[in-house]
Amino acid sequence: MALMVFLNRVQFGFGALSELAGELALAGIQRPLVVTDAGLRAAGLVDTLLTALPARMPAAVFDATPANPDEAAVHAAVALYRECGADGVLGFGGGSPLDLAKAVALAATHSAESLASYAVVEGGLSRITAAAAPVVEVATTAGTGSEVSRGALIIMADGRKLSIGSPHLIPRAAICDPALTLGLPPGLTAATGMDAMAHCIETLCSPRENPVADAIALDGLRRAWAQLPRAVADGSDREARHAMMLASIEGALAFQKGLGAVHALSHALGALPARPHHGTLNALLLPGVLRFNAPAIAAVLARIGEAIGVSPMAEAIAGAIEALNRRIGLPANLAAMGVPDAALPAVAEAALHDHHHLTNPRPATTGDYLALLRAA
Repeated sequence: MALMVFLNRVQFGFGALSELAGELALAGIQRPLVVTDAGLRAAGLVDTLLTALPARMPAAVFDATPANPDEAAVHAAVALYRECGADGVLGFGGGSPLDLAKAVALAATHSAESLASYAVVEGGLSRITAAAAPVVEVATTAGTGSEVSRGALIIMADGRKLSIGSPHLIPRAAICDPALTLGLPPGLTAATGMDAMAHCIETLCSPRENPVADAIALDGLRRAWAQLPRAVADGSDREARHAMMLASIEGALAFQKGLGAVHALSHALGALPARPHHGTLNALLLPGVLRFNAPAIAAVLARIGEAIGVSPMAEAIAGAIEALNRRIGLPANLAAMGVPDAALPAVAEAALHDHHHLTNPRPATTGDYLALLRAA
Protein backbone atom coordinates (compact mmCIF):
# COMPACT_ATOMS: atom_id res chain seq x y z
CA MET A 1 0.00 0.00 0.00
CA ALA A 2 1.27 3.48 -0.84
CA LEU A 3 0.46 7.08 0.08
CA MET A 4 0.77 9.34 -2.97
CA VAL A 5 0.39 13.12 -3.00
CA PHE A 6 -0.27 14.76 -6.37
CA LEU A 7 -3.29 17.05 -6.65
CA ASN A 8 -4.52 15.40 -3.47
CA ARG A 9 -3.66 12.57 -1.12
CA VAL A 10 -4.15 9.13 -2.65
CA GLN A 11 -4.24 6.01 -0.49
CA PHE A 12 -3.59 3.29 -3.05
CA GLY A 13 -3.40 -0.49 -2.85
CA PHE A 14 -5.22 -3.53 -1.56
CA GLY A 15 -6.45 -2.68 1.93
CA ALA A 16 -6.44 1.09 1.37
CA LEU A 17 -10.02 1.34 2.67
CA SER A 18 -8.57 0.90 6.16
CA GLU A 19 -7.14 4.42 5.82
CA LEU A 20 -10.57 6.03 5.44
CA ALA A 21 -11.04 7.04 9.08
CA GLY A 22 -7.69 8.79 9.18
CA GLU A 23 -8.33 10.65 5.94
CA LEU A 24 -11.74 11.87 7.12
CA ALA A 25 -10.07 13.21 10.25
CA LEU A 26 -7.39 15.00 8.23
CA ALA A 27 -10.12 16.54 6.06
CA GLY A 28 -11.97 17.73 9.18
CA ILE A 29 -15.09 15.73 8.34
CA GLN A 30 -17.00 14.52 11.40
CA ARG A 31 -20.52 14.13 9.95
CA PRO A 32 -20.25 13.01 6.34
CA LEU A 33 -23.01 12.67 3.80
CA VAL A 34 -22.24 9.48 1.87
CA VAL A 35 -23.09 9.92 -1.81
CA THR A 36 -23.44 6.60 -3.62
CA ASP A 37 -25.89 4.65 -5.78
CA ALA A 38 -28.55 1.97 -5.33
CA GLY A 39 -26.46 -0.72 -7.01
CA LEU A 40 -23.66 -0.42 -4.47
CA ARG A 41 -26.20 -0.41 -1.66
CA ALA A 42 -27.80 -3.61 -3.00
CA ALA A 43 -24.39 -5.26 -3.48
CA GLY A 44 -23.54 -4.71 0.20
CA LEU A 45 -20.59 -2.44 -0.56
CA VAL A 46 -22.14 0.52 1.24
CA ASP A 47 -22.19 -1.62 4.38
CA THR A 48 -18.49 -2.33 3.81
CA LEU A 49 -17.85 1.40 3.60
CA LEU A 50 -19.84 2.22 6.73
CA THR A 51 -17.93 -0.44 8.65
CA ALA A 52 -14.70 1.38 7.75
CA LEU A 53 -15.92 4.62 9.35
CA PRO A 54 -14.83 5.54 12.87
CA ALA A 55 -17.01 4.09 15.61
CA ARG A 56 -20.09 6.20 16.39
CA MET A 57 -19.49 8.57 13.44
CA PRO A 58 -22.93 9.78 12.24
CA ALA A 59 -23.28 9.31 8.50
CA ALA A 60 -26.36 9.83 6.33
CA VAL A 61 -26.50 8.00 2.99
CA PHE A 62 -27.80 9.38 -0.30
CA ASP A 63 -28.02 6.39 -2.65
CA ALA A 64 -30.14 7.81 -5.48
CA THR A 65 -27.32 8.86 -7.81
CA PRO A 66 -28.47 8.39 -11.44
CA ALA A 67 -26.25 6.64 -14.00
CA ASN A 68 -25.57 10.13 -15.37
CA PRO A 69 -25.78 12.56 -12.43
CA ASP A 70 -28.13 15.47 -12.96
CA GLU A 71 -29.00 18.72 -11.26
CA ALA A 72 -32.16 17.28 -9.70
CA ALA A 73 -30.07 14.66 -7.89
CA VAL A 74 -27.69 17.38 -6.71
CA HIS A 75 -30.55 19.32 -5.12
CA ALA A 76 -32.00 16.18 -3.52
CA ALA A 77 -28.65 15.29 -1.99
CA VAL A 78 -28.07 18.86 -0.80
CA ALA A 79 -31.43 18.75 1.00
CA LEU A 80 -30.30 15.63 2.88
CA TYR A 81 -26.87 17.21 3.55
CA ARG A 82 -28.56 20.13 5.30
CA GLU A 83 -31.17 18.00 7.04
CA CYS A 84 -28.57 15.79 8.70
CA GLY A 85 -26.19 18.65 9.54
CA ALA A 86 -23.34 17.22 7.47
CA ASP A 87 -19.98 18.95 7.42
CA GLY A 88 -18.48 17.17 4.42
CA VAL A 89 -19.16 14.73 1.61
CA LEU A 90 -17.94 11.16 1.24
CA GLY A 91 -18.26 10.03 -2.39
CA PHE A 92 -18.44 6.26 -2.88
CA GLY A 93 -18.67 4.53 -6.23
CA GLY A 94 -17.79 4.99 -9.86
CA GLY A 95 -17.67 8.27 -11.72
CA SER A 96 -21.33 9.14 -11.23
CA PRO A 97 -21.43 9.20 -7.40
CA LEU A 98 -17.95 10.73 -7.26
CA ASP A 99 -18.95 13.56 -9.61
CA LEU A 100 -22.24 14.07 -7.78
CA ALA A 101 -20.38 14.30 -4.47
CA LYS A 102 -18.32 17.24 -5.74
CA ALA A 103 -21.40 18.98 -7.08
CA VAL A 104 -23.10 18.55 -3.68
CA ALA A 105 -20.06 20.03 -1.93
CA LEU A 106 -20.41 23.04 -4.23
CA ALA A 107 -24.17 23.51 -4.20
CA ALA A 108 -24.45 23.10 -0.42
CA THR A 109 -22.10 26.02 0.17
CA HIS A 110 -22.66 28.41 -2.75
CA SER A 111 -25.71 30.56 -3.43
CA ALA A 112 -26.31 30.67 -7.20
CA GLU A 113 -29.74 29.33 -8.15
CA SER A 114 -28.47 27.64 -11.31
CA LEU A 115 -25.75 25.00 -11.12
CA ALA A 116 -24.91 25.79 -14.75
CA SER A 117 -23.51 29.16 -13.67
CA TYR A 118 -20.58 27.23 -12.15
CA ALA A 119 -19.82 25.33 -15.37
CA VAL A 120 -16.42 25.81 -16.98
CA VAL A 121 -17.94 27.02 -20.26
CA GLU A 122 -20.01 29.61 -18.36
CA GLY A 123 -16.97 31.09 -16.60
CA GLY A 124 -17.82 29.27 -13.40
CA LEU A 125 -14.24 28.65 -12.30
CA SER A 126 -13.93 32.11 -10.74
CA ARG A 127 -17.26 31.71 -8.91
CA ILE A 128 -16.23 28.59 -6.97
CA THR A 129 -14.55 29.48 -3.69
CA ALA A 130 -12.81 27.82 -0.77
CA ALA A 131 -16.19 27.71 0.98
CA ALA A 132 -16.90 24.42 -0.84
CA ALA A 133 -17.45 21.58 1.63
CA PRO A 134 -14.57 19.14 2.05
CA VAL A 135 -14.80 15.94 0.03
CA VAL A 136 -13.18 12.52 0.47
CA GLU A 137 -13.80 9.94 -2.26
CA VAL A 138 -13.59 6.14 -2.42
CA ALA A 139 -13.46 4.67 -5.93
CA THR A 140 -15.17 1.37 -6.77
CA THR A 141 -14.38 1.35 -10.51
CA ALA A 142 -11.22 1.92 -12.52
CA GLY A 143 -12.01 4.45 -15.20
CA THR A 144 -13.07 8.02 -14.56
CA GLY A 145 -10.40 8.95 -12.02
CA SER A 146 -12.83 11.51 -10.60
CA GLU A 147 -11.39 10.91 -7.15
CA VAL A 148 -8.14 12.66 -8.15
CA SER A 149 -9.53 15.37 -10.42
CA ARG A 150 -11.04 18.81 -9.94
CA GLY A 151 -14.05 18.38 -12.21
CA ALA A 152 -17.52 16.87 -12.22
CA LEU A 153 -19.86 16.20 -15.14
CA ILE A 154 -23.49 17.06 -14.44
CA ILE A 155 -26.57 17.15 -16.67
CA MET A 156 -27.96 20.59 -15.98
CA ALA A 157 -31.60 21.54 -15.62
CA ASP A 158 -31.52 22.92 -19.18
CA GLY A 159 -30.42 19.51 -20.56
CA ARG A 160 -26.76 20.31 -21.21
CA LYS A 161 -24.09 17.97 -19.84
CA LEU A 162 -21.47 20.35 -18.49
CA SER A 163 -18.31 20.18 -16.43
CA ILE A 164 -17.91 22.13 -13.22
CA GLY A 165 -14.37 22.33 -12.03
CA SER A 166 -12.14 24.10 -9.53
CA PRO A 167 -9.11 23.40 -7.35
CA HIS A 168 -11.57 23.88 -4.46
CA LEU A 169 -13.46 20.75 -5.57
CA ILE A 170 -10.47 18.42 -5.61
CA PRO A 171 -11.15 15.74 -2.98
CA ARG A 172 -9.01 16.17 0.12
CA ALA A 173 -8.16 12.48 -0.21
CA ALA A 174 -8.87 9.55 -2.50
CA ILE A 175 -9.10 5.95 -1.33
CA CYS A 176 -8.21 3.65 -4.23
CA ASP A 177 -8.51 0.05 -3.07
CA PRO A 178 -8.48 -2.45 -5.97
CA ALA A 179 -10.28 -4.95 -3.71
CA LEU A 180 -13.45 -2.88 -4.19
CA THR A 181 -13.33 -3.58 -7.96
CA LEU A 182 -13.01 -7.37 -7.74
CA GLY A 183 -16.74 -7.91 -8.17
CA LEU A 184 -17.18 -5.47 -11.05
CA PRO A 185 -19.03 -7.13 -13.99
CA PRO A 186 -17.14 -7.62 -17.29
CA GLY A 187 -19.20 -5.04 -19.20
CA LEU A 188 -18.63 -2.29 -16.65
CA THR A 189 -14.96 -3.27 -16.33
CA ALA A 190 -14.59 -2.88 -20.10
CA ALA A 191 -16.44 0.43 -20.33
CA THR A 192 -14.69 2.09 -17.40
CA GLY A 193 -11.32 0.72 -18.49
CA MET A 194 -11.70 2.27 -21.93
CA ASP A 195 -12.55 5.57 -20.25
CA ALA A 196 -9.17 5.46 -18.52
CA MET A 197 -7.46 4.56 -21.79
CA ALA A 198 -9.16 7.42 -23.62
CA HIS A 199 -7.97 9.82 -20.92
CA CYS A 200 -4.38 8.70 -21.46
CA ILE A 201 -4.53 8.85 -25.26
CA GLU A 202 -6.29 12.20 -25.49
CA THR A 203 -3.89 13.70 -22.96
CA LEU A 204 -0.98 12.66 -25.17
CA CYS A 205 -2.71 14.23 -28.20
CA SER A 206 -3.46 17.55 -26.48
CA PRO A 207 -1.35 20.36 -28.02
CA ARG A 208 -0.56 21.90 -24.63
CA GLU A 209 2.99 21.42 -23.37
CA ASN A 210 3.18 19.30 -20.22
CA PRO A 211 5.89 16.62 -20.37
CA VAL A 212 5.07 15.40 -16.86
CA ALA A 213 1.43 14.77 -17.79
CA ASP A 214 2.59 13.04 -20.98
CA ALA A 215 4.87 10.70 -19.04
CA ILE A 216 2.09 9.79 -16.62
CA ALA A 217 -0.39 9.26 -19.46
CA LEU A 218 2.03 7.05 -21.36
CA ASP A 219 2.57 4.83 -18.33
CA GLY A 220 -1.18 4.60 -17.77
CA LEU A 221 -1.76 3.67 -21.41
CA ARG A 222 0.78 0.83 -21.25
CA ARG A 223 -0.83 -0.57 -18.11
CA ALA A 224 -4.38 -0.33 -19.41
CA TRP A 225 -3.58 -1.85 -22.79
CA ALA A 226 -1.85 -4.83 -21.22
CA GLN A 227 -4.22 -5.45 -18.33
CA LEU A 228 -7.75 -4.47 -19.39
CA PRO A 229 -8.43 -7.70 -21.34
CA ARG A 230 -7.26 -9.69 -18.32
CA ALA A 231 -9.51 -7.74 -15.94
CA VAL A 232 -12.50 -8.27 -18.25
CA ALA A 233 -11.80 -11.99 -18.70
CA ASP A 234 -11.24 -12.66 -14.99
CA GLY A 235 -12.62 -10.12 -12.56
CA SER A 236 -10.77 -11.77 -9.67
CA ASP A 237 -7.34 -11.19 -11.28
CA ARG A 238 -5.76 -9.07 -8.55
CA GLU A 239 -2.76 -8.03 -10.64
CA ALA A 240 -5.01 -6.80 -13.45
CA ARG A 241 -7.35 -4.99 -11.05
CA HIS A 242 -4.38 -3.30 -9.35
CA ALA A 243 -2.97 -2.18 -12.72
CA MET A 244 -6.32 -0.86 -13.97
CA MET A 245 -6.97 1.20 -10.86
CA LEU A 246 -3.50 2.72 -11.17
CA ALA A 247 -4.08 3.42 -14.89
CA SER A 248 -7.33 5.15 -13.99
CA ILE A 249 -5.56 7.40 -11.48
CA GLU A 250 -2.82 8.18 -13.99
CA GLY A 251 -5.28 9.07 -16.73
CA ALA A 252 -7.10 11.55 -14.50
CA LEU A 253 -3.91 13.08 -13.14
CA ALA A 254 -2.69 13.58 -16.69
CA PHE A 255 -5.85 14.96 -18.27
CA GLN A 256 -5.40 18.24 -16.42
CA LYS A 257 -3.34 18.94 -19.59
CA GLY A 258 -6.56 18.85 -21.63
CA LEU A 259 -8.55 16.31 -23.62
CA GLY A 260 -10.11 16.66 -27.07
CA ALA A 261 -12.83 15.74 -29.55
CA VAL A 262 -13.55 12.32 -28.03
CA HIS A 263 -14.68 13.90 -24.79
CA ALA A 264 -16.33 16.91 -26.43
CA LEU A 265 -18.53 14.46 -28.35
CA SER A 266 -19.11 11.99 -25.52
CA HIS A 267 -20.22 14.76 -23.17
CA ALA A 268 -22.80 15.93 -25.70
CA LEU A 269 -23.96 12.37 -26.37
CA GLY A 270 -24.24 11.66 -22.65
CA ALA A 271 -27.02 14.23 -22.32
CA LEU A 272 -29.32 12.32 -24.71
CA PRO A 273 -32.42 10.62 -23.24
CA ALA A 274 -30.82 7.18 -23.73
CA ARG A 275 -28.05 8.27 -21.29
CA PRO A 276 -25.35 6.15 -23.03
CA HIS A 277 -22.37 5.15 -20.85
CA HIS A 278 -19.55 7.69 -20.98
CA GLY A 279 -16.68 5.18 -21.13
CA THR A 280 -18.34 3.15 -23.88
CA LEU A 281 -18.91 6.31 -25.90
CA ASN A 282 -15.24 7.18 -25.58
CA ALA A 283 -14.24 3.70 -26.75
CA LEU A 284 -16.40 3.94 -29.88
CA LEU A 285 -15.38 7.51 -30.73
CA LEU A 286 -11.63 7.13 -30.14
CA PRO A 287 -10.68 5.34 -33.41
CA GLY A 288 -12.41 7.88 -35.65
CA VAL A 289 -11.01 10.85 -33.76
CA LEU A 290 -7.48 9.45 -34.04
CA ARG A 291 -7.94 9.10 -37.80
CA PHE A 292 -9.26 12.68 -37.98
CA ASN A 293 -6.42 14.09 -35.87
CA ALA A 294 -3.68 12.11 -37.65
CA PRO A 295 -2.27 15.06 -39.68
CA ALA A 296 -1.60 16.98 -36.45
CA ILE A 297 -0.22 14.21 -34.21
CA ALA A 298 2.44 12.28 -36.13
CA ALA A 299 4.94 12.39 -33.26
CA VAL A 300 2.29 11.38 -30.74
CA LEU A 301 1.18 8.43 -32.86
CA ALA A 302 4.72 7.07 -32.70
CA ARG A 303 4.58 7.09 -28.89
CA ILE A 304 1.12 5.54 -28.78
CA GLY A 305 2.09 2.85 -31.29
CA GLU A 306 5.15 1.93 -29.26
CA ALA A 307 3.11 1.75 -26.04
CA ILE A 308 0.54 -0.65 -27.47
CA GLY A 309 2.85 -2.58 -29.78
CA VAL A 310 1.50 -1.64 -33.21
CA SER A 311 2.65 0.39 -36.22
CA PRO A 312 2.86 4.14 -35.45
CA MET A 313 0.20 4.95 -38.03
CA ALA A 314 -3.26 6.29 -37.25
CA GLU A 315 -5.01 3.53 -39.16
CA ALA A 316 -3.08 0.77 -37.39
CA ILE A 317 -3.71 2.27 -33.95
CA ALA A 318 -7.38 2.95 -34.65
CA GLY A 319 -7.80 -0.59 -35.97
CA ALA A 320 -6.15 -2.03 -32.88
CA ILE A 321 -8.53 -0.10 -30.62
CA GLU A 322 -11.53 -1.28 -32.63
CA ALA A 323 -10.28 -4.86 -32.29
CA LEU A 324 -9.87 -4.38 -28.54
CA ASN A 325 -13.41 -3.00 -28.25
CA ARG A 326 -14.71 -6.16 -29.93
CA ARG A 327 -12.54 -8.42 -27.80
CA ILE A 328 -13.83 -6.98 -24.53
CA GLY A 329 -17.45 -7.07 -25.66
CA LEU A 330 -18.35 -3.42 -26.19
CA PRO A 331 -21.16 -2.43 -28.59
CA ALA A 332 -20.29 -2.20 -32.27
CA ASN A 333 -21.57 1.35 -32.82
CA LEU A 334 -23.54 4.26 -31.40
CA ALA A 335 -26.81 2.97 -32.82
CA ALA A 336 -26.43 -0.16 -30.69
CA MET A 337 -26.29 2.14 -27.65
CA GLY A 338 -29.63 3.73 -28.52
CA VAL A 339 -28.25 6.89 -30.14
CA PRO A 340 -30.67 7.94 -32.92
CA ASP A 341 -29.34 9.37 -36.17
CA ALA A 342 -31.78 12.28 -35.90
CA ALA A 343 -30.01 13.51 -32.74
CA LEU A 344 -26.56 13.74 -34.30
CA PRO A 345 -26.69 17.30 -35.75
CA ALA A 346 -27.60 18.76 -32.35
CA VAL A 347 -24.90 16.65 -30.67
CA ALA A 348 -22.30 17.92 -33.14
CA GLU A 349 -23.29 21.51 -32.40
CA ALA A 350 -23.17 20.94 -28.64
CA ALA A 351 -19.69 19.39 -28.90
CA LEU A 352 -18.43 22.59 -30.48
CA HIS A 353 -19.23 24.40 -27.21
CA ASP A 354 -17.61 21.84 -24.88
CA HIS A 355 -14.41 23.08 -23.28
CA HIS A 356 -12.48 20.00 -24.47
CA HIS A 357 -13.11 21.09 -28.06
CA LEU A 358 -10.53 23.81 -27.45
CA THR A 359 -7.69 21.36 -26.80
CA ASN A 360 -8.25 19.01 -29.70
CA PRO A 361 -4.99 18.97 -31.72
CA ARG A 362 -6.75 19.60 -35.04
CA PRO A 363 -9.42 22.32 -35.36
CA ALA A 364 -12.86 20.79 -35.90
CA THR A 365 -16.07 22.21 -37.29
CA THR A 366 -19.65 21.18 -36.68
CA GLY A 367 -19.49 19.33 -39.98
CA ASP A 368 -16.37 17.46 -38.87
CA TYR A 369 -18.09 16.41 -35.66
CA LEU A 370 -21.17 15.27 -37.54
CA ALA A 371 -19.01 13.14 -39.84
CA LEU A 372 -17.24 11.58 -36.83
CA LEU A 373 -20.57 10.78 -35.19
CA ARG A 374 -21.95 9.16 -38.32
CA ALA A 375 -18.78 7.12 -38.76
CA ALA A 376 -19.20 5.85 -35.19
